[in-house]
Amino acid sequence: MNKEQEILLVKSFFVKRVQERVLHELFSPKKRDQALYRLDHLYKNMLKNEYLIEIPPPNSWHEDIYDLLKQHGAPDTCYCLSENELINGKELPLKEALEHAVGFGFSSIISCIPGELAYFEAEQSFGAPPRYLLMKPTYN
Repeated sequence: MNKEQEILLVKSFFVKRVQERVLHELFSPKKRDQALYRLDHLYKNMLKNEYLIEIPPPNSWHEDIYDLLKQHGAPDTCYCLSENELINGKELPLKEALEHAVGFGFSSIISCIPGELAYFEAEQSFGAPPRYLLMKPTYN
């Protein structure tokens, strides 16, 4: 687990009113799963909606999402926050992280450019899970 990465991720993409609680839960071994579980069901109340950009279907192939992230400047490595223990709290090659996040039914945030660009997939309940880019707007 990389505390600095997770603090930046939460401060950048989560709404202010939940940030302290989410950080407290993420850094508590007994409560870490609660933060990720709640994200599955309440992400529209927890994430800054102005940064959520829905990836339109078909969006279930990890290679397509990889290409989309690369178009937006994603580097080859990323940091993962996920209910999938294989990738949670790890820095991994972007392709590998997406292979274990896309379509697995787990809530995941793959941070590509810290505080600027991430991929978010919510838990699958029925049909395809919601998939989004988390991206701060650029102003010219």
